[in-house]
Parts: sequence; structure tokens; C-alpha cells
Amino acid sequence: MATRVFLSEDEMPRQWYNIAADLPSPLQPPLGPDGNPVTPEMLAPIFPMSLIEQEVSQERWIDIPEEVLSILAKWRPSPLHRAHSLEKFLGTPARIYYKNESVSPAGSHKPNTAVAQAYYNWKAGVKRLTTETGAGQWGSALAFASAQFGLECKVFMVRISFDQKPYRKLMMQTWGADCIPSPSTETQAGRDVLAQYPDTPGSLGIAISEAVEAAVTDPKGETKYSLGSVLNHVMLHQTVIGLETRKQLEKFGEKLPDIVIGCAGGGSNFAGLAFPFAHEKINGADIEIIPVEPSSCPTLTRGPFAYDLGDFSGMTPLLPMHTLGHNFVAPPIHAGGLRYHGMAPLVSQAVVEGLLNPRSIHQLECYEAAMTFARTEGIIVAPETSHAVAGAIQEATRAREEGKEKVIVFNLSGHGLVDLKGYEAYMNGDLHNYEFPQEELDENLKALEGFPRAETVKSGRW
Repeated sequence: MATRVFLSEDEMPRQWYNIAADLPSPLQPPLGPDGNPVTPEMLAPIFPMSLIEQEVSQERWIDIPEEVLSILAKWRPSPLHRAHSLEKFLGTPARIYYKNESVSPAGSHKPNTAVAQAYYNWKAGVKRLTTETGAGQWGSALAFASAQFGLECKVFMVRISFDQKPYRKLMMQTWGADCIPSPSTETQAGRDVLAQYPDTPGSLGIAISEAVEAAVTDPKGETKYSLGSVLNHVMLHQTVIGLETRKQLEKFGEKLPDIVIGCAGGGSNFAGLAFPFAHEKINGADIEIIPVEPSSCPTLTRGPFAYDLGDFSGMTPLLPMHTLGHNFVAPPIHAGGLRYHGMAPLVSQAVVEGLLNPRSIHQLECYEAAMTFARTEGIIVAPETSHAVAGAIQEATRAREEGKEKVIVFNLSGHGLVDLKGYEAYMNGDLHNYEFPQEELDENLKALEGFPRAETVKSGRW
């Protein structure tokens, strides 16, 4: 009875999959402050042209450079596990599989795109990268990737996570990066926020503003900005997860899964697993694909599909996405990587199209699921990943109640060994569920007044 399936290094994907080529209803373009589509030239101060080309590409398959593959091969292909012990505990006829992305040097899926972005910046002659991070997974990954190419790295970490997760900062520093809490006094965006909200816990939107400002104000022009989620090229790089999973399921003797699940904050790990299976669904497969988000940050389940800024201060283009409003400041839940106000446009459009069925779950149920998983399968998952575990347990329980055999696959996007403070708070009874107030959402969305309208265009196939 197989418990894990590995692929050889030679079986690692050689191309990324770009879902933009297959969406039945095309993605609407990012817009500038004048309401006109953003041109590649307008993005050049922030990103190298090679990544901009990937951002706008309509090619279905894009080659992975050998230099990137050689670094990914330090841990890829990652294993696919059959969760026999969890299945037995739940008494379910479902077969549960999880893709283990916690085996990377940074402990999560994030290096899949961090390595690619660092490579393309290095090739373009960039000397340093700036970025933001919520829980610290992305900052850790970019610090690792920057070290591989000799780049300097500066990370603006959301203040509440900076305080909650001190060892994430130390990981970044070990790899040579500079990590500072956001909002900070180092940027005008940070100073403006602190002047108005001196006790703010921070937000990813604020940290993005600081990181973009730090990049574009470099007088030598040697700094670029790097983003760990949301953008099309990030979703692209992560598809190695799902492409490997498809091959591994075949080696387990499975044709296709019935249900695919990932946690969703900005969208990167979810898209990485789900988009290759969404390709199968577009071509006729019967697969339910579920992004799971926190009930306290319900971007997909309660946020409208609209044009909104990707950051707090308005330094980014307007993106067509599900959003809680760019001025959203999340409650200090422990799944810091899922506290973003928006969602990747590609994920959002797939929801509009009906390809995805989003779900929100409260953090107490997620931590309960994580504890169950740790005591059956042995892995202590990241607080973010606990949402995918909770979703998988819900579906496996439903399969038991219905007496149906189902194949469930979820992405174990990262381990929680540097994030045990949340587990401690849960076991001490200090965590509570938080339902995001409708009146607060309504107030946040007023900031979208006057923005262009995003059309909810769909084919009606799902």
C-alpha cells in the first residue's frame, strides 16, 4: 500500500502552464490611474521585461530556464502523500492525497516563484530586490532565492506578523536579507500611515506600498520589486505543483481527482495546484476545485469582483479582482499569509467563470483540523495550510456521510514549525473566531467609488 510517490529529477516539469491561454472569458487588463490599460513600458520601473512578458503572455506553455531548474532540483519534485492515517481516523471511503511543498529550503511553496523571479532580475542586471511579506513565508523564500544569485534583498514585513513570528525574521537575516516591520519610517508611504494610525498592526497593502516605493525611488535604478502572489507570472511559476501532482496521481493509479483544494490568500499556492486541473475541467473533466480562505478575511466569498488597487497608497495599477477594499486592515489572525485584501485576477476570473467554488472557514475549525492532521499524518502544517486541511476534512466527512468513494487532493503549502505561536494560542484557548462585519466591508468598499467597473463576463459553461 503506497504512502508516497516521488518523481525523478528528470520527470520535473520543463514548462510552466499559463491558464490565461485557456480561460473561456479573457482576463480584463490592469488599468492605470487614467483608466487606460497599463502598458509593458509602464511596468518597467518595477519589473524586468522578461517577467512583464510573462505577465501579459497568452502562450499556454512557457519554458523553464535551466538555471531555474537546477535550483528547483534541490527539493523538487516534491512528494505526493496518501493520507492513510487521516482516512482511517475519519472513517471515510475517500482517498486523500496531499502535495508536500513543505520540503523546500524555506518550508513552503514560495521558492517556486522566488527562484524564477530572482533569476530573471539577475539576468537583467538588477542588484537588489524589495518585497513585502505577511506571515514571512514569501520573505523567507525571496531571501533564499536572492542569495542563490547574489542579490541584495529588503523585506517589509507586516508588523503584527513581525511581532508574532520572530524566527521568520531570523530566517531572512540568515540568508542575508534585511527585514523591517511595516509600516516603517523608511518610506513616505509608511510615515503617512504611522502619522494617521500609529498603533496599526499593518497590512499587506501597506507593506506593498512601502516595497514598491523603495524600488522606484532608488536613484541608481538598480532595484526592482518582487511580488510573491496575485500577479499572473507568479501563478505561472507555481504550476509546477499541479503538473507534478498529475503525474504522481497516475503512479498512484488514479486518473483524475474528484476534488482539488488549496488555501487562498493572494492565490499563489492554490493556483499552483489547481490551474493544471482547471485545464482538465475546461476540457470536460468533472472536478470540483475549492479555494479555502479565512472567514475573517473573506475576499472570494464576500468581496465583490471589482477594479481595485493592489496596495494601500495607490502605487500599483488597478486590478480586476475580488476585493475587500485596498484600505482593508485584517484582524490579527494567525494565518498571516491569508490576510490580503484582494485575490489574484486569474483566480478571481476563474471564480467568476464558475470553474472554482470558494469557501471560507473560521480559524478554530482550521486549527482543530491541523491538530488532527498532526496527530494522524505527523506533519505540523502552517496556519495558512490548515485551511486546506480543514476543507479536505469537510469533503472527506461528506464522502463518508454520502457513502461515496472520492479522490481528494490538497496542497500542503508549508510547515508550521516556525509558526508555533498560533498553535500555542489555540491550545491555551486564546484564539477566537472572527466574522468580518458587513458594515466594515461596506465602508471599505466606498474607496472604490470612481474606479472603472470590472465586467463579470463568463461563458456560462459552469
